[in-house]
Amino acid sequence: MGESAAAPSASAALRGADGTAHGTARIEQTTSGLTVTLSAIAVPPGIHAVHVHTTGTCTAPDFASAGGHWNPMGRQHGMDNPNGSHMGDMPNMTVGADGTGTLVYTIAGGTLTDGANPLFDADGAAIVIHAKADDNVSDPAGNAGGRIACGVLAKG
Repeated sequence: MGESAAAPSASAALRGADGTAHGTARIEQTTSGLTVTLSAIAVPPGIHAVHVHTTGTCTAPDFASAGGHWNPMGRQHGMDNPNGSHMGDMPNMTVGADGTGTLVYTIAGGTLTDGANPLFDADGAAIVIHAKADDNVSDPAGNAGGRIACGVLAKG
């Protein structure tokens, strides 16, 4: 019997502006969309926003090179927005006193490379941990504060 092909995936190593490792992210294509699994380390305790960003570049010190949130449908920001959110918007992640946290979330309808609005376009994509919690309503970025860790997503 033949083996089924592995689901398309992408991964990233998240680092701070000084190069400190802050965890890993993996995105897997599922029938429901893109399942993001982020494991954070050495992050300040508290609640942090996590977003998928439009550009696969993480230039220190502020990671502005990662661009804005992935938003192929042109929606406003915020998971609590009645008109729908950016595809790159995800729930906040709680980081414990030991500096670790985990986020698992499925981006409904998202795809890595196929369909009308794939995550991977000509300039790639990144995943970012922000300094503060996302308020889930303020446009364009949820008052989530600075970008404290960034990882360029690579296919496979």
